[in-house]
Amino acid sequence: MAPSKLVTPEQVREAVLAVADWTRGRDVEKPSRSTLADAVRATVRTLAQVAPGSSVEVRVPPFVAVQCITGPRHTRGTPPNVVETDPHTWLQIATGVRTFDDALKDGSITASGSRAGDVAHWLPIMRLPILRE
Repeated sequence: MAPSKLVTPEQVREAVLAVADWTRGRDVEKPSRSTLADAVRATVRTLAQVAPGSSVEVRVPPFVAVQCITGPRHTRGTPPNVVETDPHTWLQIATGVRTFDDALKDGSITASGSRAGDVAHWLPIMRLPILRE
């Protein structure tokens, strides 16, 4: 099953670069809700495109939830495999600023079910360029 809204690499790059400094943890103002939503949705939907399936649900409230990763299909009730986190943590792991495992260890991401950790294989979605200071 294809994601409902396809995202191009250009859209991902533009959306992610718009929040790059905030994602890196720099002392900048938090992006507007719409800018943040664009970056979160673009990266989560890209995950669903590159790892299609319906065995793991990835949730980044309040912006998006998708099903991904091949395996048993989930259709009703609470999915057996769920990854959930906040927008800032998601963007950090989606861009390689942090690893999935580090976020899991410190509790900023939750992963329940035997297949939830499979998401880490598909991350990062896009690495942020290295900054020279």
